[in-house]
Amino acid sequence: MTSFEYEHSATTTAPAAAVWALWADTTTWPTWDAGMENVSVDGDFTVGTSGTMTITGQPPIPFTLTEVEPNARFADVTEIPGATLRFTHTLTPTGTGTEISHRVTIEGPAAQELGPVVTAGVPAALAKLASLAEESSLV
Repeated sequence: MTSFEYEHSATTTAPAAAVWALWADTTTWPTWDAGMENVSVDGDFTVGTSGTMTITGQPPIPFTLTEVEPNARFADVTEIPGATLRFTHTLTPTGTGTEISHRVTIEGPAAQELGPVVTAGVPAALAKLASLAEESSLV
């Protein structure tokens, strides 16, 4: 099976709880990820909850939360024709703040084609997420 893997990390002086607050409130995702138009979940931010995300220029895409560990990590899976996309988001405390990691694994015939497109905005998104978490932790 064809696969694609990608991981990127950013550091912030904000505590993990400040980043988590932005992750758990999916309505904030478009504020730190320029490729997102809208994200909603059908219930609480817990394992098994489904939702939809609208990527700029695309129809809504369903996803399901597969792991949720508050202030530490969450993972989700998206099934689309030709690929299964798995996203793992991890927070690791550092001596001066938090490391934010975003890992993407794509499996299926479209993995190699989709991978670079799906991950192109990750560095900018994590930088913006870190900045917003720092701003919110100063309030």
